[in-house]
Amino acid sequence: MKKKIIYTDEPMEGVVVEDFLPPPEKLILKEEKVKVTISLSKHSVEFFKKRSKKLNTHYQKMIRRVLDIYVSRYQ
Repeated sequence: MKKKIIYTDEPMEGVVVEDFLPPPEKLILKEEKVKVTISLSKHSVEFFKKRSKKLNTHYQKMIRRVLDIYVSRYQ
């Protein structure tokens, strides 16, 4: 037996978070690199591989750029 959900008209509270990450097309730059080993979710890697193939670039460059942008935002 399922419980019936009762909805109310109470106000919802939330915080708008500014979107600070660029689109995948702008994640391609040249910089000094350091090799690391990291485990990422399959879902994330598949996303970057598909996008990088469309943009004719390397998915690792795109992932690296996302991390660089995150660091510069919170430095």
